[in-house]
Amino acid sequence: MSSNNHKLDKIDLKILKILQENCKITNLELSKQIGLSPAPTLERVKKLDNSGIIQSYHAQVNPQTIGLSVKTFVLVSLAWQKDNALENFMNKVQQIDEIVECFIITGEADFLMKLVCKDLPTYEKLLLKTLSKIEEIEHLKTLMTLSTIKDSKILPYNYEGPEE
Repeated sequence: MSSNNHKLDKIDLKILKILQENCKITNLELSKQIGLSPAPTLERVKKLDNSGIIQSYHAQVNPQTIGLSVKTFVLVSLAWQKDNALENFMNKVQQIDEIVECFIITGEADFLMKLVCKDLPTYEKLLLKTLSKIEEIEHLKTLMTLSTIKDSKILPYNYEGPEE
């Protein structure tokens, strides 16, 4: 179902902001924060779920705590002259667990991939044994992250709603 079918009011927007901050909040606590009783609060959340506005609920895991200490961004230029280059590349990317995000971009490359690995030797092995073997890749450029300054999961949106 398309999210365009659901008109968001100020209460819906407040629900979206609160759930992005803490998806484990109880319906009772959520209802207190938005000023509705629990039943209509739950109904509103279900409508946001069913309309596709809320895509998923998941745990955000700190990668360092489970031994994943290297995060890199890789710029990829595709060898467009190869047959089915785009489709083949996209299929191969889906098979590599360390690639956690991949975007088609404009500018100096065709794709931007975000990779998460255990350590530098693991990344080096991935680069030399896996990524460099993808024949649809013409050029790779690795951007190594040093530390994270901001990692917000809250979308930039006017949650107060339009001024009336």
